[in-house]
Amino acid sequence: MATPIEYSSQHHGETTEAPLVVIVGPTASGKSALAMELAKVFNGEIICADSRTVYKNMDIGTTKPSAADQAAVPHWGLDLVEPGEVFTAADFKNYALSKAQQIRERGHVPFIVGGTGLYVDGVIFDYEFGQPQPELRKQLEALSLEELKTYCANNNISLPENENNRRYVIRAIEQKSINSKRLRSPINNIVLVGITTDRIELRRRIATRAEQLFENGMLEEAIKLGEKYGWDNEAMTGNIYKLARKYVDGQLMLDEIKQANATADWRLAKRQLTWLKRNPYINWFTLSDAHEYIKAALKS
Repeated sequence: MATPIEYSSQHHGETTEAPLVVIVGPTASGKSALAMELAKVFNGEIICADSRTVYKNMDIGTTKPSAADQAAVPHWGLDLVEPGEVFTAADFKNYALSKAQQIRERGHVPFIVGGTGLYVDGVIFDYEFGQPQPELRKQLEALSLEELKTYCANNNISLPENENNRRYVIRAIEQKSINSKRLRSPINNIVLVGITTDRIELRRRIATRAEQLFENGMLEEAIKLGEKYGWDNEAMTGNIYKLARKYVDGQLMLDEIKQANATADWRLAKRQLTWLKRNPYINWFTLSDAHEYIKAALKS
């Protein structure tokens, strides 16, 4: 195994900090594996920008990095709150910036990797998140999920990644109404890369991963979580856990869940791409070209 490159803090007599490497892309695009490869070479540590992996005990269904991956490269942003506890994009921004600074102080390179667009944008455009408005929250709480989605459509508000979670949809509306201040262009000292994948290949990866989830014990995990936190827990209402409940209740067969999950992930990938494509500062590459681009940026 190659020796990791120490990131030098001295450059032509000036003190420089390691850049913040940000790798974005749709679910199953291979961004996490790419970050792992680069982090091993450049003494990197990974901050996961994912609104699902912040939850404790939700490991298989959220495709958290494996124990082996976490042992090989330090990962942050995992297991921060119990399912059902509130964790906002503002919380993520504060957490990620604090971690990135600690990583740099160790002489390592911080990598932010993920598909939750608002988490990433909050960091790279230095969002100033406003304070919640209790009156607006009260009005929104009275609406059904469908009414909230209609409100979003009528007011040009992007649905969040987990669009079937009422709390996430309410937060998206609140965020829009707060009208956060933000930078027009990204913060300094950043390497910003998006992973572009052929549509057919991406669908194949998503289907393969859907199969692996069940081989890894997804249903057993879901049943345990359902018993511990209740199936109506907000964190259990999106993603694969909602489908697992239908299997447990006898509404869906195993093959039907796998198919429904692959379809849901494909829709998620399309929503993530729609969000990311609005950012003109992302440099889009295939996995192999992204590897070379980031490697060259870190060596320079």
